[in-house]
Amino acid sequence: MTVETMTAETTTAGTIAAETSISATTGHTEVATSSSSAPELRKLYLLLLENSPMDRALILQELRIGGFEVTYEVIATAAQLRTQLQRKCPDVVLANYSLVGWEGIEALPILREQCLDVPLIIVSDSIVEMKAVECIKRGASDYVRKESLWRLSISVTRALQERDLKNDRKLEKQHLAEKVEELARSNHDLEQFAYVASHDLQEPLRMVAAYTQLLAEGYGAQLDEQAKKYIHYAVDGATRMQTLIQDLLTYSRTGGPVLERQETDTAQILAQTLDNLQAAIRENGAIVTSENLPVIAVNGSQLRQVFQNLLSNALKFTGEEAPLIHISAQNQSSEWLFSVADNGIGIDPAHAKVIFAVFQRLHTRAEYSGNGIGLAICRKIIERHGGKIWVEPRSGHGCTFKFTLPVREQGSLNNEGRHPVIDSGR
Repeated sequence: MTVETMTAETTTAGTIAAETSISATTGHTEVATSSSSAPELRKLYLLLLENSPMDRALILQELRIGGFEVTYEVIATAAQLRTQLQRKCPDVVLANYSLVGWEGIEALPILREQCLDVPLIIVSDSIVEMKAVECIKRGASDYVRKESLWRLSISVTRALQERDLKNDRKLEKQHLAEKVEELARSNHDLEQFAYVASHDLQEPLRMVAAYTQLLAEGYGAQLDEQAKKYIHYAVDGATRMQTLIQDLLTYSRTGGPVLERQETDTAQILAQTLDNLQAAIRENGAIVTSENLPVIAVNGSQLRQVFQNLLSNALKFTGEEAPLIHISAQNQSSEWLFSVADNGIGIDPAHAKVIFAVFQRLHTRAEYSGNGIGLAICRKIIERHGGKIWVEPRSGHGCTFKFTLPVREQGSLNNEGRHPVIDSGR
């Protein structure tokens, strides 16, 4: 049984002969034969830039043999190509390199100006190897010589697969971009909520603490010990809540929309941090040393917050010996590796990841003060800078917190022992 495929062919004059039955013997149509056991043909709509009716017939015959059911339009001029592309987007464009008045490769910029990702395959007998390579470099999917038309269906199949793969990747990239934008918007909303909620909670807590203290001062003589204990609990709870809110404000502010960086002397940042911690250092009889701290592009105030939290922890979680804290940095080509080592009570390796989550504490408040948010702030700051932070137990006792900061600009310097040893004299 013979089945004829119906097409509409645009003539060189620009008129359309609708629903024309194509006959391979005349060079005007494609003949598709099938039987009940024949595989289903793949539908293909193409634009054919070819002057020779006989060559068009041979091209269509090869595509039929290759398993395609073809609907096509013959395009003679660049103007016709633009018009037809506006009517319907083809699956593929087949073009002879040498056409009357123009070249088939000139179809590429026309496709691009209409933002169409349509494969263009050059089918020609006049193209030389150099020209063929040039066509591929300019963006043609492939070229097929007319004496090797058996390759055409393979070339078309590969071009369509590459197009589909590219479209799938484009969709995946678009979906990913949408998800990233949605996540960024959600994070921004959460940060705004945390800031507003924390700020608005400050005033009522201040009132609770203030009036409870006034109650204790004004009526203390009339209250028994139990009542005084209740007032103490109320004031203590309000004070701890205020501290928690301040920590939440600090955490939310570390995630602003813009991270401003500049060349910063990290040794100077450490020196400023140690000045802020002088009272705790002297109280604990701590010895703090440093070496190899670089000049790198960071946000200085946020890096100061990282040093502040890590050193505060080292001064807080101490053992029986006086705290020994050493800060150092190593240049690892694309990044700087910072280390803050101490000889404190250490951390169980099983808790190495948990401690960087918000409000995660390994000890009760009766043992150590704090809200379990300092290390979460450190992680947020370091990750915003493109680095990572972790903790490693030390042999014997103590631990070492390590974090990386990428090398982004020239000017990073090794400053051996830039900051002097601080010795409490204990």
